[in-house]
Amino acid sequence: MIHALSRRDALTFGGLALALPLALKLDGPAVAKIATKFEVTLTPAQWKARLSDDAYAVLREEGTERPGSSPLDREKRRGIFSCAGCKLPLFSSTTKFDSGTGWPSFYAPLTNAVGTTTDRTLMMTRIEVHCRRCGGHLGHVFDDGPPPTGKRYCMNGVAMTFAPAKA
Repeated sequence: MIHALSRRDALTFGGLALALPLALKLDGPAVAKIATKFEVTLTPAQWKARLSDDAYAVLREEGTERPGSSPLDREKRRGIFSCAGCKLPLFSSTTKFDSGTGWPSFYAPLTNAVGTTTDRTLMMTRIEVHCRRCGGHLGHVFDDGPPPTGKRYCMNGVAMTFAPAKA
């Protein structure tokens, strides 16, 4: 038996089709930083000149790198992980751990290094982590990390640089 769509059904499905890209956030940054003024503020053209295409996509457009693609996930030396956008030190290697996720993971950031916002994209709620100085998107934090914090700061390696500790 074939059912004809009523006008109401057609309008409902049409509205859902228009709303779906917004719900999945397929057309732009995942999280709007609420009226925040950052110490380092550049135009999109200036950020593009400063960053690689991949770093720009993550830091400025809140993208995500492929899991396992960053050499920083396998970095084992002592040192500091900093923001690729503004060079602010973010994480110490002493808080890094192998989460098995394919992204560099830490159980705590350095003091006054990151900020967080609520990310409600992809039909779920997560906590987005950004550089507190330039607002660059770094990744997300989850409550499934190791002691002593129980947190897992799951960061995009392309959003950071690494400087080994001096011997």
